[in-house]
Order: sequence, then C-alpha cells, then structure tokens
Amino acid sequence: MGPVINRYSLNPGTDPQWKYLTDHLRSLTLLYMDSNNLKEIPAEIGTLSNLERLTLSNNHLTSLPPEIGGLEKLHSLHLANNNFTELPAQVCQLRQLTFLDFSDNQISTLLPGIHHLQKLETLLLLFNSLKQLPGNVCLLRNLRTLWLGYNHLRALPENFGELVSLDWGYNYCSCNFEGNPLVRPPQEVCGGGPGEIREYFASPYRTVPQVGKSSQSLPHSM
Repeated sequence: MGPVINRYSLNPGTDPQWKYLTDHLRSLTLLYMDSNNLKEIPAEIGTLSNLERLTLSNNHLTSLPPEIGGLEKLHSLHLANNNFTELPAQVCQLRQLTFLDFSDNQISTLLPGIHHLQKLETLLLLFNSLKQLPGNVCLLRNLRTLWLGYNHLRALPENFGELVSLDWGYNYCSCNFEGNPLVRPPQEVCGGGPGEIREYFASPYRTVPQVGKSSQSLPHSM
C-alpha cells in the first residue's frame, strides 16, 4: 500500500486528470487548482469527502456542481478571478466554511441562504457588481473580515452594526468599502466601525451628502 497523499497542487496549465484524483486520491485534504483555464468542475469533486481547503482561483468558472455542497469538511474555498455572476447555492450548504473568497468576479446578488454559513470568519467580495447587501449577511456573527470594496453599493443593511466582530480599532483592514458610492451611511461613518454605523441607523435623523450641495439631514424613514 502506497503512502497516503493529503495535498495535491496542480501546476498552472496542467490537465487536472479528474479521474485519477477521484479514483486514487480520496484522502486529499488540500487541493490547489489555480490558474488552469478550468471552465467547469465535474460532479466527481463530491467524492473527495475529506477536502478541507479547495482553491480554484484564476480560472473561467461560471458555476459549481451540486455535489460540491456535500463536502462537509471544507473550511476554506477560494474562487477569486472567475466568471461567477451570483453566489452558487451549493456554497451555502458548506456549513464548516470559515474562509470564502469570491473577489474579482461579476457577482451582482447574494443569496439569502448565506446566513447558514455561521462559522464564516472571512468573506472577500472585492471587485464585483453588488448593488445591494442582504441583511442576512449581518447574521454571520463570527465574521472578522468582510471586504466589499469596488462594488456598486449605495447603502448598507440597517442591521450592519450587528457584525460586532468587525473591529476597526484592532484591525483596520477588517472591513473594506473603498470604491463604493455609499451614502447610507456615508463613508466617514463607515470608517468609524460597527458602533458608529449602528448609531447612524438608530438616529432619527441622518446626514446624507448631496452632490454639489451641503450635507442635509433626512428623517429616519427615508
């Protein structure tokens, strides 16, 4: 019997040989397949039930097979720089995830089911096309890092201040809004952290900057 292989790293531009992986490397816990021009992931990925870390960044993926949702031990998933337009529903089934990177895609919406990822500590969504952040994201109470820079967000959910583990005071990079046209709350409020954001939404009046005009206080209902 040969040695047990727990880690497999595919060189860029190499044939992934899925049949070999799924037939002979069922013990894999770490699988690195970045930068291989992959356009799809076969259903057989679901047979690698011991996977804990899966990196598929810098490919051409637009979807994931349903079977990936059965990887019950997966805690780190990297899918940056692909062609996703939405967060795949299968991802919301990965209840052990602590790290999720979908940066540099074309994602415009997040599924409400994202709140099932209760162990998630890092969520990276920079350089996407998000226009709205669902309030369910704010139910991820273990989030320590949330990067939302360079999307199209104009407003945050009113319960955003509940993400108390995002502490600007200890980690300036714990949350990133740069490159968004935010007005609710304004960027200067966001820079103060969850506490100031929570106070902003709790206030009966909010100061919203007007383009070409001085700031104007608006009632809470607007």
